[in-house]
Formats: sequence, C-alpha cells, structure tokens
Amino acid sequence: MLRHSPVETVMSIEDMVKPAAGKLVCVMIPCFNEEDNIEPLYQRVTAAFATIPDQAYCLQFIDNASTDGTVGRIKALAACDPKVRLIVNVRNFGAMRSGLHGFLQAPGDAVINMVADLQDPPEMIPDFIKHWRQGFKVVVGIKPESQENRMMFMVRRTYYSLVGRLSEVPLIENFTGFGLYDREVVEQVRATGDRNPYFRGLIADLGYPRAEIPFIQPRRAHGISKSNFYSLYDLAMLGITSHSKVPLRLATMAGFTLSGLSLFMALFYLVAKLLFWYRYPAGNAPTLIALFVFASVQLFFTGILGEYIGVILTHVTNRPLVIEQERIPDGKDFPVKERNHRGP
Repeated sequence: MLRHSPVETVMSIEDMVKPAAGKLVCVMIPCFNEEDNIEPLYQRVTAAFATIPDQAYCLQFIDNASTDGTVGRIKALAACDPKVRLIVNVRNFGAMRSGLHGFLQAPGDAVINMVADLQDPPEMIPDFIKHWRQGFKVVVGIKPESQENRMMFMVRRTYYSLVGRLSEVPLIENFTGFGLYDREVVEQVRATGDRNPYFRGLIADLGYPRAEIPFIQPRRAHGISKSNFYSLYDLAMLGITSHSKVPLRLATMAGFTLSGLSLFMALFYLVAKLLFWYRYPAGNAPTLIALFVFASVQLFFTGILGEYIGVILTHVTNRPLVIEQERIPDGKDFPVKERNHRGP
C-alpha cells in the first residue's frame, strides 16, 4: 500500500475531471486488436459529451493483451487528454473476465459499458445520461434490428429467445450489455462475488427499474469479430446454466421416463419369450437399438451435468479475474488491494 504524509495529496482521476458539485460518468471500453477503431471511437465519445458540457466524464479502456497497435494509440490519447485511462492485461483472459474487471475498476457515479468496435453507437450517451438523471439506475440499449449478417443476427436472436424461455428470470430482449449503470448497480454486481457472470442475465436478475432505448446496430466499420465458435458456445452455455435449472429438470424427467420405458420393454420381451418360446426369436436388433438410444441420451445429459459442474468449478477456484501489466495513469488513484484481485 502506498503511504503519504498528511501534507501530500494524490490527484485522482475524479479530481482531474470532476466538478466539486457534479457527478462523474466513466465510459468503460474493453478492447482487443481494435487499433483502427480507437481514434474514431474517442472522437465520437468526446463529441457526444460535448452536447452535455455540464457532465464530467472519463474514458477507461481495458486492453486484453492486443498484438497490434491498440495500446500505443490509447497511450497517445492518454498523453493528450487526462480523461483517458488504460488498463493493460498481461495476456488475453477472455472477453467476459476482462470486461468484468474493467467494469468493477471503473470510477465515478455511473459506468457506461460499450464495446470498441463501434457497433454500440456513442451518440446514445446523452440519452443514457438523461434517463439516469431522471432516476433510472439502469439504462440499456436494445437492438431489435441490426445491419450485421442477417443469418448471424437470426441465430443470435433465436438463442436469446431460447435462453429467455428457459430462464427463471425474465431477460431483456435484444440486450448485449451496452448501457449505463449507476454506482449502486456496479457495487451490487461486485457483491455477488460471481467471477464469470452472464452479465445480461445478471442485470435482469438484480431487478432494478430500467429504461430501454432501441437502436439499429451498425455494421463493424474496421477489423473483424474476435469471437470464434468456442467463445460463442461458452457464452451460450453460460447463459443457460447461470439462469435456468430447466435442463437439469429435463434430465431428471427424461431419466424417469426412459427408466419406465426400459422396464416396460424388458417385461414385454420376457413375457413374449415365455409365451412363445420357440416361435419368438428376439434377436440382437432390439437389444442394440435400446443400447444405443439409452447410451446417447445418457451421454447428452452427462454433458449437461458437466456444463453445470464447470460453472461451479469456475466459482470455487480462487483465481484472479485478470493480471494487470500496467495502468495509465500509474494507478495511485486506485486502492492497491483491488488490483489483480481474486474475484469481484
């Protein structure tokens, strides 16, 4: 822990950009290999805040060990603008872990969560802040339409509909995490202790009254999506296992049903064989069919159980969300105990 004499002061990010009577909004932006989007994003965010000059703000980037010039471009912005801050991870810890760490480390009275690929329009920031000032602690952007690949959009929409039907909590339709969250909400997310939350479901589960602002999601302007099949599958399973016990209950009901069916078939073949001992050759076909059917069902539900066990394992292992390589500014405005912390 850094120590200072009573006469020494450390200027925090709030001191640099926050009026004494105002409230600070932090725009938190996770990024990975987004060098072509950093400067346009910065310009559009600053232009959005220029329309609300009475609002103090800062921009916090958290870089997930980019291999291009992303970090250099953010550092160049930070050298010219004290509102810009940066956390750099030592390696790629995955979008969910890195994003959660950045969200929990963001300062201010509210945090705006948005991605760096410009598919979350910064021009919506004034609307977010307007609703926040009206008393909403959660203001989210929802995308009923999108300019992305039509097939991919339909796949995502079908998945979210499925998760919504399975979930025990009504989820927010067409919600990706883009939105504004009051400090009270941020602290509630921290208090859950969930190191790998399905963020979209968690926000709905907390139950705060929210404002929903629709928008048409634009195409990615530069670069390509960093999501691959595994990351999308991981997110899909996380959404289902975090907010629904339906698959486990289906497994239980299917187990009872198939057990009863197998007992009935066994009794049927036994009675048929006893009554028609010489005229009823059962053969191997029924046995093989039953074996493969029941084995496939067992493997399927064993896989579902494995997904739930994997979620439990993630919760009980006490590993840090991320390990930081550096911070800009140098981190003096953060409690040292919160850096490289184990869980929220």
